[in-house]
Order: sequence, then structure tokens, then C-alpha cells
Amino acid sequence: MSIDMFEIKTVALFFVTALSEILGCYLPYLWLKENKSPWLLVPAAISLALFAWLLSLHPTAAGRVYAAYGGIYIFVAVMWLWVVDGIKPSVWDLTGSLIALCGMAVILFAPKHG
Repeated sequence: MSIDMFEIKTVALFFVTALSEILGCYLPYLWLKENKSPWLLVPAAISLALFAWLLSLHPTAAGRVYAAYGGIYIFVAVMWLWVVDGIKPSVWDLTGSLIALCGMAVILFAPKHG
């Protein structure tokens, strides 16, 4: 199995996509749960629009893109927990993230049929 530049770009795009989705959801959370400024909804909306646009950049079937993206999203969400929320992931969080990444790899790197 060889990984080509297209697949590397796809995985990188998934990471950026996950960050934009998480940020787009985290900012309203801050407004609703932590009484932060409602102005946070503006960058949240922009971030979620960016998320939707980024998902549209993939040339393959949407269902396959969303399935593979899900594995990256889980990993990024656990890293967000650690970096942004300051909560160290448990061994179970990390194990689940690695399992999700393995699932993403199976979907993304499997041999393609006509």
C-alpha cells in the first residue's frame, strides 16, 4: 500500500475541516453555557460555513467522505479536550481515537474500484 500526495492532502483537509466544525460548535457553547458574548455567534457561523465548504471539496461520494472524516473528527475532538479544555484524555479516550483513525484509514486507503 502506498500513500500518494492526494491522500495526504485529503487527511490534512480533514484535520482543518474538523477544527472548523469544532470551533463552530464550541463558540456557541461558550455563549450558552459560560455566558460569553453573543458576538461569538458570528465567527461560529463563519466557521460552520467554512466546515460545509471544506467537506464539499472532496471528489468522492459524500457518504464515504463523511465516514472517513468521522475518524479524524473523533481524534481532533479528543485533542481539543486536552489542548483547549485542559483535560488530559484517558487511556480509553486515546484508544477510542486510535480505533477511529484506523477506521478512517481503512475507508480512505482501501483499494478503489472503478
